[in-house]
Amino acid sequence: MKKTTSSIADMHVVVDLAGERRAVAIAADLAGRLDAHLSGVALAVEPLIPAYTMAAPVPTDFIVEARERALADARTAAAAFEATATAAGVPFASRTVESIAGEGFMSTVHDLRLSDLVVIGQDDPDRSEPLRSALIEAILFEAVAPTLIIPYTGVVEFKTGRAIIAWDGSAQATRAVRAALPLLQFADEVMVVIVAEARKWEGGAPGADIGAHLARHGLSVEVKRVDDTINDVGSTLLNFAADETADWMVMGAYGHSRMRELLLGGATRGILDTMTLPILMAH
Repeated sequence: MKKTTSSIADMHVVVDLAGERRAVAIAADLAGRLDAHLSGVALAVEPLIPAYTMAAPVPTDFIVEARERALADARTAAAAFEATATAAGVPFASRTVESIAGEGFMSTVHDLRLSDLVVIGQDDPDRSEPLRSALIEAILFEAVAPTLIIPYTGVVEFKTGRAIIAWDGSAQATRAVRAALPLLQFADEVMVVIVAEARKWEGGAPGADIGAHLARHGLSVEVKRVDDTINDVGSTLLNFAADETADWMVMGAYGHSRMRELLLGGATRGILDTMTLPILMAH
């Protein structure tokens, strides 16, 4: 029986329907480094009908044509993924999934629950894809899969050299660190950052526990504390990452239920909307 060298052995990537498909290139590169199997998921999302048109029946021809176009785009994306995975020399599989109204992402969520790591691109406002933000939420909170989110701009490869861990001692942050450990092994520097008010730093050494834990995994770790002077944890973390010229970040994903919908917490939403570096999240 083959010995597993990494806890990330089964990866998935959500394939962008158009554009540079940076998430696919990064996922293929990572799969090669981790000796992991990579599955590409291309979504054909049922067309969204504006509410103001619902007063009149929607022509059947329009719905059929839109569905066929969505399926064709997904098949094109799947073929592009297969070409990238083949060129990278990684074992792969691809699947085209149709998202039906009323079902949401149930099929996709079911497929990704056993994924060790899902790679997906941030929604690009200049080439927005249907329900991309909702899909990221579903992967994080319903599939409960560790998710590496790639910014839509500024990042063409996943550099592992300088890593930041956003640490608050929570279960979510702990799961994110655990999921990130195989990737952290590639890092040259790991900085644990704690965002807190200065008065809360008294009476202890915040981060000593996670620092010692990571050191036992052979990592060189520095713990830093920053004050949230702007009352915005997400922006404080991103500003810190920019100041430290970090390559990527690890953090817990937070959300809460409201009217049966899983909504992102403020810091998580802010990070996803304005991120400037790859971020590995876990809930």
